[in-house]
Amino acid sequence: MTADFKSHILQFKRPGGTSRGVLHTKETYILTVEENGRKGIGECALFRGLSSDDVPGYEEILSWFCENINAEPELLEERLKRFPSIWCGYEQALLNLKNGGSLYFPSDFTAGKASLKINGLIWMGDVPYMQAQIQEKLAAGFDCIKLKIGVDWPAEKKILTTLRREFSRDQIELRVDANGGFTSEEAKTVLRELAELEIHSIEQPIKAGNRNQMQTLCRETPTPIALDEELIGVVGISQKKQLLEKIKPQYIILKPSLIGGFSGTDEWISIADEMNIGWWITSALESNIGLNAIAQYTFTKKPKIPQGLGTGGLFTNNFPSDLVLTGDQLSMV
Repeated sequence: MTADFKSHILQFKRPGGTSRGVLHTKETYILTVEENGRKGIGECALFRGLSSDDVPGYEEILSWFCENINAEPELLEERLKRFPSIWCGYEQALLNLKNGGSLYFPSDFTAGKASLKINGLIWMGDVPYMQAQIQEKLAAGFDCIKLKIGVDWPAEKKILTTLRREFSRDQIELRVDANGGFTSEEAKTVLRELAELEIHSIEQPIKAGNRNQMQTLCRETPTPIALDEELIGVVGISQKKQLLEKIKPQYIILKPSLIGGFSGTDEWISIADEMNIGWWITSALESNIGLNAIAQYTFTKKPKIPQGLGTGGLFTNNFPSDLVLTGDQLSMV
């Protein structure tokens, strides 16, 4: 087997606003493996400023991996377990090599016989821009909407209040994602105000790494809390158990590119199910290559609630895709 990679800089159609800043581009790496004339494609979706493997020498590690593609899997895993985006791309490439075409996890989803329900994502911006996005999602038929918050809470609260006046929680499920944008004290107030608006959940209200504070918030919160960035960089099943046993969140958000690929995600799901912690799977600004693989994987996990998958429509220079969005249903053709 041989392997090679190339970088690709995805260009946003419109800058994406989050509490961590505004995104104009998204760097990623496309991995190709070849064996006996067959090829497999995967995406090593490095997320600068967020991935635990955003470290100097990332491309050198990718080069080492490609040069040692035929090493024992145990050696590769030992070397790459701290590089979740590379491991995720490796898993994708092997699955694609095995299944061919654009297939990673053959199922009724890939056969076009089933679909995945997803939430509609509202990016940060000024109030008119956010309201325009909401109207667009509602018109398209979404009944689960996720808003990025944490930059201007009074303005964001007004948007949520207006939405809730128009639509009851039986009509529209509202999720919010703070990306760690609040302090612990601010979060207590926000959690109470979100509960008054019957918000489904809030992702990562405070910055990751403050486990004692997060534990207290999860124990006392009137609004369910979902851990997101908190999971990044936690390697090993015992460490994952320790984290969830300590904080006891209501939900966890699973981004395969950031948490060790599909095998790493499987571990988180197994632990969460044992502890009766809810979960959903979310893409992390992958190109259509990684998004396709993650969507196929997500279907195999038989999710019970709307998932946080992208649609590939954010970028001007994305790759071709078999994914199609009809209303809030993501499917393959």
